[in-house]
Amino acid sequence: MKLIRHGERGAERPGMVAPDGTLRCLADVIGDIDGAALAPAALDELRDIDPATLPRVPDNTRLGACVGRVGQLIGIGLNYSDHAEESGLPIPTEPIVFLKATTSIAGPHDALILPPTAQKTDWEVELAFVVGTRAQRVSEADAMKHVAGYCIVNDVSERAWQAERQGQWTKGKSHDGFAPMGPWLVTADEIADPHALHMTCDVNGDRRQDGSTATMIFGIPELVSYLSAFMTLEPGDVVTTGTPPGVGMGMRPQVWLRDGDVMRLEVAGLGQQETRVRVDAA
Repeated sequence: MKLIRHGERGAERPGMVAPDGTLRCLADVIGDIDGAALAPAALDELRDIDPATLPRVPDNTRLGACVGRVGQLIGIGLNYSDHAEESGLPIPTEPIVFLKATTSIAGPHDALILPPTAQKTDWEVELAFVVGTRAQRVSEADAMKHVAGYCIVNDVSERAWQAERQGQWTKGKSHDGFAPMGPWLVTADEIADPHALHMTCDVNGDRRQDGSTATMIFGIPELVSYLSAFMTLEPGDVVTTGTPPGVGMGMRPQVWLRDGDVMRLEVAGLGQQETRVRVDAA
């Protein structure tokens, strides 16, 4: 299944993508695409619904982030061997973990509004997995049982705040709008191998990132097991798993997002998102 959230920001309603590509509303069936809706039994109930019986979402309706009420948005840094190489950094021996504020979550086509103090804002196309059942100190062998599905996240990063200010990466990753998510959540049963997905990011029509999840250093089972040893993962939590090479920081000379730029991200099987950059002059 492909699950969506549609409507104005803060008032999104749940829905699904029908086999014919139309968007259908689930508001009369469930409250939201959140942890409760992503439990295995709840997903099975949604699979039994004939999308043709659901109201059609009007054309041109805004799509919100495909997961609602996210408790934790967790990022993994330098998780692609070729991205670590372009960054001139050693391959990590264990996952680099940071948090993105949940207030950074945005819809897949919402404008990215940069604050006037942003100097070096960068793009990062990423595969994210969404937790479906509580994970606490789970083994790698059991890890995939806890994954409800997958979606695209653009891990937008203000590199000056991330690397040139004291403290951790979180503040460079967490401004409002720094996590466009979606367009939809694809349930795990529809993705045969999440470690073999082509992923791209174009900026103003120029291909910047062209990679594959095959170059991940730490795969999803290892990430679930590793994270759950340090923190409990709850249903609806989102973990974004790192980016392939081609980010602006790795270019020579370096290139940063500017007013009017358009980012177009795609991951095989997970759809596309397009985001236009605006600068807040206030």
